[in-house]
Amino acid sequence: MLQVMAALSGAIAVAAGAYGAHGAHGKAAEWLSTGAQYQLVHAVAALVAMGMGARGASWAFVAGAALFAGTLYLMAAGAPKWLGAVTPIGGLVLIGGWVWLAWAGVRAS
Repeated sequence: MLQVMAALSGAIAVAAGAYGAHGAHGKAAEWLSTGAQYQLVHAVAALVAMGMGARGASWAFVAGAALFAGTLYLMAAGAPKWLGAVTPIGGLVLIGGWVWLAWAGVRAS
């Protein structure tokens, strides 16, 4: 299931990035671009972490990307701007995923 979620996360990132580049304007295009970049990188990171056996880091990458990019996508679609206060929480979860992955690497060596 985690692999499926990471793969779908990558697909959503590509779609959001494409819409940001070709259909959105102004701040919405910026939010879509930023969200897509972070989500795509972390979809790949989730798959790599799975290969390393660091499932916790994978979950953090998928969940953090959903929070981080999801709030940006929602604001781009017209949701209230206060959602921008939630975006950094997703960023913290992403950072936690990288720390978790580093710890898994230390434990493996």
